[in-house]
Amino acid sequence: MKCIPVESSWVASVGYDGASSTLEIVLCDGHVYRYFEVPERHFLELTSGAGSVGRYLNRHIRDAYRYRRVR
Repeated sequence: MKCIPVESSWVASVGYDGASSTLEIVLCDGHVYRYFEVPERHFLELTSGAGSVGRYLNRHIRDAYRYRRVR
């Protein structure tokens, strides 16, 4: 999945696969998480000026969707 760099002290980049509704989050420490069944609007918010990417991730995604740590 191709990821787009974002401006954040915690999140390095985000990617989205529309066919599977999977959101990929690459943290600055190198850990990678995949969140499943995430609506595309969340990816669009993260990549188009969500203010604080980390805060958006914590408020709208982290505890709301099933995820798996990939790396």
